[in-house]
Amino acid sequence: MAVNPDPGVMLYPRIRKSPFFYASRQHGVALYSVYNHTYHPRHYGDPLAEYWALLQGVTLWDVGVERQIEISGPDAFDFTNLLVTRDLSKCKVGQCKYVFLCDQHGGILNDPILLRLEENRFWLSLADSDILLWARGVAAYAGMDVSIEEIDVGPVQVQGPKSYAVLRDLVGEAVADIRYYYLHEFTIDGIEVIVSRTGYTGEIGYEIYVKNASHDAERLWAKVLEAGEPHGLRVIGPCHMRRIEGGMLAHGADITVDTNPFEVGMGYDWMVDLDQEADFLGKAALAKVKAEGPERMLVGLEIGGERLGTYNDGSMIDHFPVMHDGEVVGKVTSACFSPRLERNIGLALVPAGLSALGTKFTVDVGERPGARLPSTVPPVAATVVPKPFIDPAKEQPKADVGALAGEAAAGG
Repeated sequence: MAVNPDPGVMLYPRIRKSPFFYASRQHGVALYSVYNHTYHPRHYGDPLAEYWALLQGVTLWDVGVERQIEISGPDAFDFTNLLVTRDLSKCKVGQCKYVFLCDQHGGILNDPILLRLEENRFWLSLADSDILLWARGVAAYAGMDVSIEEIDVGPVQVQGPKSYAVLRDLVGEAVADIRYYYLHEFTIDGIEVIVSRTGYTGEIGYEIYVKNASHDAERLWAKVLEAGEPHGLRVIGPCHMRRIEGGMLAHGADITVDTNPFEVGMGYDWMVDLDQEADFLGKAALAKVKAEGPERMLVGLEIGGERLGTYNDGSMIDHFPVMHDGEVVGKVTSACFSPRLERNIGLALVPAGLSALGTKFTVDVGERPGARLPSTVPPVAATVVPKPFIDPAKEQPKADVGALAGEAAAGG
């Protein structure tokens, strides 16, 4: 029986549209996925060209699928600190944090960006899983005075080495003062926005959160396009090649409720603060995992064989089985061909005892393309290597935009 490797997607009213849906659609979306019950432009026909546009210029993404949950009220700090594994007393007003929300067993429910707008007002910019009802359920039993709402805010990302120049032209020189993982409020032609120096790329970049998005999102999109035109701005989808190179995790692929922060290598330092006095959901379970050690680990793999393509994160094709001594011991959770490294790379969950650098595996990459097709490609060799694969210290997104400001002023 013939299998269509690239079936279409019907537009249903029960699946939501981003506030930028019609604006981003005008640029020729080639493929949609569904993220947070919302249609998400996956790419615009040439993911490789989008990758190079991100690395060499400036790009605009519709990420309105990142639904915004606002937690406010007299007990908002204590309640939000209960939800996340980090110590929010170390998060200033005007600062952002990458956080995990875990269940009582330590499983990762979501890994949003948290924005602290006031002492008792937080936004969670959600990854792909339902958190609104979870948070309301926790609140129902927490005995705290909080309000938890999905608010009318929609984000876009402006990413790449020329992103500062676009933001400077859009909101003024004050954007140069926004430090990595901090935010600032602006008004653009009457449109109220929050700009944060964050992103899903490992490159210099910003996210623009549009307030009153149901009314102002499309007008903001047009303003960004206008500011970006002199700088060659290109509309793209999420660049999974770059995020895999940077070791950035995708919820639903690399992390799920069946993984914990220690398994993905992010529990031993800043992401899980077991030393804080306050309790948080999953704290006891995670303390036990730390004491005993995780059973599995997420490792970086260099994968042999033919080029894998632009991404595999479990949505285009099934997770690749990872084998050791002829037995399946784990799975590749994300993989791609890296254009800069000129080799296949990926992330894989394997037994902790087989996670050391240099460990050899074979990976069943199956037939290209399509899911659940008979395997016609022999398993290929794979080796555990350090991750992130590129820029492990994240120097690129933390780069001093003051230098870029000087270049821009000089016409660079």
